Amino acid sequence: MVQHGTFGTNLPVTASHEGAGTVVAVGSSVTNFKLGDRVMCGLPYHPCGHCQDCYGPETWRQYCTNIAGHSGVHRDGFFAEYALVDSRTSTPIPDAVTLESAAPLACAGRTIWRGVLEAELKSGEWIAFVGSGGGLGHLGVQMAKALGLNVIGIDARDEGLALSKEAGADVVLDARKGKDTVVQEVQKVTAGAGVDASITLSDADDAAGLACALTKMHGTMVQIAQPDNVTIPFAEFIFRDIRVKGSLLCSPEQSVSMLKCIAEHGIKVKTNPFHGLDKIGELVDLVHGGKIKGKAIIVVDEEQIKKEKELGAKF
Repeated sequence: MVQHGTFGTNLPVTASHEGAGTVVAVGSSVTNFKLGDRVMCGLPYHPCGHCQDCYGPETWRQYCTNIAGHSGVHRDGFFAEYALVDSRTSTPIPDAVTLESAAPLACAGRTIWRGVLEAELKSGEWIAFVGSGGGLGHLGVQMAKALGLNVIGIDARDEGLALSKEAGADVVLDARKGKDTVVQEVQKVTAGAGVDASITLSDADDAAGLACALTKMHGTMVQIAQPDNVTIPFAEFIFRDIRVKGSLLCSPEQSVSMLKCIAEHGIKVKTNPFHGLDKIGELVDLVHGGKIKGKAIIVVDEEQIKKEKELGAKF
């Protein structure tokens, strides 16, 4: 999206909006980090601190539009040996969580965690992920299970279906069978009602419509995928009173709760590691190839990986 000009980026900019590392310097106003701390980098850089989002509910803080930019989008990101981040939007990493997991969690994890929270479900209720076998989806499946939800994973790729099962979805459905078949199969396992909430992670043209169709009447569909246009047949959400929500990143406090959940429940981030910045081209080829399972990462500093093992980092 940056390459295509979606965000109006003035190039050149160092890529990657997801990063994690060890603090080597702090500004004079920083109070929540010290040298040597491991940090999941914040994507928003320098929120204004005085708009309705900054002063509004905690869950609005990531929406500040008066920021200096987003790292890896409008300003230099994390394909680098050193990066500058905002302490107010960055998050300390628990000892049990690895840097290799924390990097993709910096956006993918924060995004899907808030999506699951926005579904506002109780333990024992049903949630469906349309696009469950991708970088966000496999995390969402595990997070939802950790919160006690029953999970239906829906994907249209063999790799995605396999990863959905691996992540622990209770039911895995192939979207290639068509909307009517998928909806019928969802209703079979939900006593005919449909899921209590759904989350759309696929940018396929019919993904949002499918998510609404398999959600019970008066239920909620959370839209996270960002196609140019979100298309929903009116009968799927007007006649059935489906509540459609958009959701972006976590707030700072939600980011802390996400990493706590990762550490407590041993949620695994499926990564495809590349070692060294000279491997960026290979990483991009993998991502664009359409066969990736999970997230691709670059390990910039091998020494950090060795050191964190002494902390007991394992998830």
